[in-house]
Amino acid sequence: MSYSFIALLMFLTMFVVLLSGRHIYAVIGGVASIFAVILWGPGGIDMGFHSAFTLINWYPLVTLPIFVFIGYLFSESKISEDLYKLIHILMGSLKGGLAIGTIILMAIISAINGLSVAGMSVGSSVALPEMLKKKYDKKMVTGVIQAGSSLGILIPPSVVLVLYGMIARQPVGQLWLAGVMPGLLMATLFVIYIVVRCKIQPKLGPALSREEWDVPFKEKIHALRGGILPLFIILMMSGLFFMGVTSLVESAATGAVATIIAAAIKKRLNWKVMNKVMTQSLSVSAMFMWVVMSAMAFAAIFDGLGAVHAIKTLFLSHGFGPIGTIVSMQVSFLLLGTFLDDTAMLIIVAPLYIPLVISLGFNPIWYGVLYTITCQIAYLTPPFGYNLFLMKAMAPKEITIGDIYRSIVPFVFIMAGTIAILILFPDIVTWLPYKYFGN
Repeated sequence: MSYSFIALLMFLTMFVVLLSGRHIYAVIGGVASIFAVILWGPGGIDMGFHSAFTLINWYPLVTLPIFVFIGYLFSESKISEDLYKLIHILMGSLKGGLAIGTIILMAIISAINGLSVAGMSVGSSVALPEMLKKKYDKKMVTGVIQAGSSLGILIPPSVVLVLYGMIARQPVGQLWLAGVMPGLLMATLFVIYIVVRCKIQPKLGPALSREEWDVPFKEKIHALRGGILPLFIILMMSGLFFMGVTSLVESAATGAVATIIAAAIKKRLNWKVMNKVMTQSLSVSAMFMWVVMSAMAFAAIFDGLGAVHAIKTLFLSHGFGPIGTIVSMQVSFLLLGTFLDDTAMLIIVAPLYIPLVISLGFNPIWYGVLYTITCQIAYLTPPFGYNLFLMKAMAPKEITIGDIYRSIVPFVFIMAGTIAILILFPDIVTWLPYKYFGN
């Protein structure tokens, strides 16, 4: 039996067992351990053990639970509601103004929490009821919230890019900067679509009456103050990091302290909020750690069978060429996204794809951005898109799953177009990291 066949059997076994509904970390780690023992005896488990603990010793890993904490505290302390009031006043006079403002709100939230799920939570609780009350089309509303939440995986501090940096052994600072321009590009394309669509079909996003947005000067000042705290958090976290004042771990800790101070200033910091935030942060962080450790063990044993070389041969033997190979990889992520989340896709497939990306002469920083957008598309597409079901759980009963499916179609095409633009013009991704860090 050839090693290539064993590698294929190992991969297929993992996916078959995943269909049983068992925990991802147990399936991945269990399959890796069983194959290691069968192939190399009891000592084979040491391969996976050492690979997993090499990751655990990576100091920037400390930032992961801190960024998760920041995202949940920002959401639970409802600082975002004050920010949306400001956007309501500034954008309400435009057709589709609240939808445009929601994209802007999501971009700002992304610069604080780094999680698309946290963005979905804020958008569904703050923006969704407001837009429905103002007679916005329900498909426009749900589509905007889901699309806007996707910015959380690109705009720093992106948790997904931190995970990619761990596995690809790439500097997180460069990855964060690499996500800025694509994130702003995608947000801009979303806004252009909303403006054009609402101009053609004004009923989708009617402008607010003058009485609703032309409020007294005192209220405008109060709303403006509501937007200061989020900017303060961004400056203390990402701003100080990119100015070179703090390291990656220090910037995460500074951001957490800034978020706590902001919640205290708004008098929304209490034991109930902190208990919920800490519980959620611990749960998500522990899940991340178990899955990442088991996946690193799986990747070490899988790679020991020569799987990376086999995958490279598979792609190139079909004459795809370098660009065709990249496109094929992205398509495989879309297929995997029908039943795996972005973290599982990253830790299962990325250790196999990244060496191939580098051997083909592509920049792994650039590919990391392509991956993050692609996995978010997988999150938003039927039949098992995670964000689709999350949106249904948060939406009122009059919004059906069919409405949610249809709402995301134009935004998925925009995201796919963004990937095409980044493949054709890779400097959009690499320009800012090169400008800041040098070659």
